[in-house]
Amino acid sequence: MWRVTAAAAATRGLVSAGRASTKPTLDFSSVSFSSPRISSSVDGLAGSGAALLFALRLHSAVDPLTPRLERASAAFSTSSPAEAAAMLGSLAPASSFVSQMSRNVSEAIRHYGRCYWELSKARLSMLVVATSGTGFVLGSGSAIDIAGLSCTCAGTMMVAASANSLNQVFEIQNDAKMKRTRQRPLPSGRLSVPHAAIWASTVGIAGTTLLAWKANYLAAGLAASNLVLYAFVYTPLKQIHPVNTWVGAVVGAIPPLLGWAASSGELPLKSVILPAALYFWQIPHFMALAYLCRNDYIAGGFRMFSLADASGQRTALVSLRNCLYLLPLGLLAYNWGLTSKWFALESSLLTIFSSISALLFVRERTSKNARRMFYGSLLYLPVFMSGLLLHRQPNEQHEHVISEPTTMNVLLSEVEVHEGNSSSTGQYKQRKDLTCTQARPPIAYASVAPFPFLPVPLYVSPDS
Repeated sequence: MWRVTAAAAATRGLVSAGRASTKPTLDFSSVSFSSPRISSSVDGLAGSGAALLFALRLHSAVDPLTPRLERASAAFSTSSPAEAAAMLGSLAPASSFVSQMSRNVSEAIRHYGRCYWELSKARLSMLVVATSGTGFVLGSGSAIDIAGLSCTCAGTMMVAASANSLNQVFEIQNDAKMKRTRQRPLPSGRLSVPHAAIWASTVGIAGTTLLAWKANYLAAGLAASNLVLYAFVYTPLKQIHPVNTWVGAVVGAIPPLLGWAASSGELPLKSVILPAALYFWQIPHFMALAYLCRNDYIAGGFRMFSLADASGQRTALVSLRNCLYLLPLGLLAYNWGLTSKWFALESSLLTIFSSISALLFVRERTSKNARRMFYGSLLYLPVFMSGLLLHRQPNEQHEHVISEPTTMNVLLSEVEVHEGNSSSTGQYKQRKDLTCTQARPPIAYASVAPFPFLPVPLYVSPDS
């Protein structure tokens, strides 16, 4: 009886060699033959050859040696056990080559994926996306365009990643001097500066184009202006003057406007509630961070507000003042019809707790109180945005613009019925003029950055 004691194990070792991290070895020294009969083990070996043939066909697009391996596998199922063992031994180098190539590709994907993640400051970018998405929902009517929301979030993510990447390209020398940033991809040498610049430019252009294509030019203009403001104004200003903190707060306040503009195509007064909250929230948040990382900022050459305030008193007072600025926002959101009255109460309570942490920092300027204020600010923002979404009122202006074409069709039907009645015709003309004045949309692109807060002009009737 034929005895094949190692053939099955050798076949399994060859099939799994593409996934193994070490070079597979096949030992055929234990193959012995004691009978001219071919047992069921050989039948199993032939079945394994068919499986090997299928697996090798999957690799034929990337491995130049695969056609040769395929021919060998076809002959494998019809050969004798001794010939099959010799074939398995000859195929081991080819399998090792496939394994090595797969391992190299996997390592390259892992390396560049991690570098792009760190270069884009992905967690910070996702926070920006969250504020932009919240603005989109707040600017929507009773029905939310999920496809539009997805495209807006994707475009915002790409633009934010581009801005953060350019920030690290410009600050590579400063990052190399600070403990918390010296292991970033550029200072550590894991990525070259030209590579990072090409990556930043590519995703920035792609994100802005996506917003212009799937949203509108107002949203794309806000995204492009925010990219320029962050990378080319805020970044160099960090080494020049402490006012950089307030410029950075403006950068953080624009994404909600971007989301609102993407959903409705306009920026009414109530659209500034979330941007105002983000602006005032960022001041105590950054002040606490700058106080905790004073030594790092000194080493990096950054001129933060806290560096000229040895006692920390002015830093603490600025933080408290901006926390108090958050108090009326909940009432304004209710008064302007953005949310229900419950949000006014919840927002006020949340701001009081945040102000208490800032007040403790004013009374006793220690790292413990600064850290408490910092973590309190991290809690404030998601709770505030969740309250806005939970208690939001549908954007009536958005609903009005959508329903205007229907109103126009009804009026046209009425004039056809009363075609011969002169008094009805005159009444229709008056109603038509009023409807056309309300229905025509604003020129969204007229308020594109760098002046996004200018009032939007309206269309002028050709008859006037």
